Amino acid sequence: MATLRLGCIADDFTGATDLAGNLVRAGLRVVQTIGVPRGPLGEEVDAVVVALKSRTIPADEAVAQSLAALAWLREAGAQQAYFKYCSTFDSTPRGNIGPVAEALMAALGTDFTIACPAFPENGRTVYKGYLFAGDVPLDESGMKDHPLTPMNDANLVRVMQAQSKGRVGLVDYRTVAAGPEAIRARFDVLRREGVSIAIVDAISDADLHRLGTALAGMPLVTAGSGVAIGLAANWGIAPAAQAATLPAPTGFRAIVSGSCSVATRAQVAAFIASGGRAFALDPDALSADSGHADMLAAAAADSLSQGPVLVYSTADPEAVRALQRRLGVDHAGTLVEAALARMARHLVERGVRQLVVAGGETSGAVVQALGVDCLRIGPAIDPGVPWCAASSPVAGGTVHLALKSGNFGSEGFFDKAFERLAALA
Repeated sequence: MATLRLGCIADDFTGATDLAGNLVRAGLRVVQTIGVPRGPLGEEVDAVVVALKSRTIPADEAVAQSLAALAWLREAGAQQAYFKYCSTFDSTPRGNIGPVAEALMAALGTDFTIACPAFPENGRTVYKGYLFAGDVPLDESGMKDHPLTPMNDANLVRVMQAQSKGRVGLVDYRTVAAGPEAIRARFDVLRREGVSIAIVDAISDADLHRLGTALAGMPLVTAGSGVAIGLAANWGIAPAAQAATLPAPTGFRAIVSGSCSVATRAQVAAFIASGGRAFALDPDALSADSGHADMLAAAAADSLSQGPVLVYSTADPEAVRALQRRLGVDHAGTLVEAALARMARHLVERGVRQLVVAGGETSGAVVQALGVDCLRIGPAIDPGVPWCAASSPVAGGTVHLALKSGNFGSEGFFDKAFERLAALA
């Protein structure tokens, strides 16, 4: 492998493609792996994104998986490490962002890093340390109802401090606006004060570019995907269309949606309202009869020749809470996730080669069910969501995948995704 500029560790699969898409857009050649590779990749790329499914597992397991990914990336020669989490900073007071970040710092022998989930293009901004989703603080957004990582505080200094052993500080928007030298000077001040992790404000892409320049040479960056847009210039790399090249699509089209986010609920509703064929998974029926998912998948597969089909468990927050009360939080999540993954596999066996998956946990289950271990990153559909191409033993060849974070994408995202892919033909 040629010089590997950036070695990235993502805590879920949609977050990994979000980051990879921004790196490709900046001109880097990127491969995303599913889990830690067992050996060298054997191809020349500028960045590797190792996708883990570590966001909501116990913190010690997340640390172990992240350290294994870092060890592989260092062996591959990565010049800088990047720990990627969601732009809504999905975590709990126990982690996993703080524990993983501090473990990576220790492994790299560094005493300082930043934390910045900002992605202004997708409405995620950080101002005076507070994370905003659109026009409202995070704790007033749909994230307050997240079934696994409900966010009840928008102040990232407090959130990060609660899950970190070291001190957490702030680089505010005025310093960021003053440019890279001012940002580095603030880093030095915080270091002298004993701060080990600095939350960094960013309210525009210009802020991210200034921050990116200031991060040149920093051993570890922790951030959402937005910070990635400012890093390529540190290696003299400029945007280039050939970085996003994918093979032409073939086969049937389908959508598998497990996310219950506000954005995904709107996308599911829009698809159904436009006349799309949709098949709703009933968790209670699934709990009583494991064959429910297979029967539903077969019905969906029989409709593939008529156009894209949607299979989904997407529901409003109260319905999700009621299900969790009946079945238990862990059992409900595992039951639905496994069923959606099995349905996706069935659809691919029936000829689907263009597959949109909505939701981080769902995406992780689906790519594992399809036996995918590496993704080539292509063009963006909406900010943070690129098309990817992968070899799948279930498909017997190439399958195109769009792994969408629940909170991302426009209302008509599903139709837009297939239109964008058709343009590659």
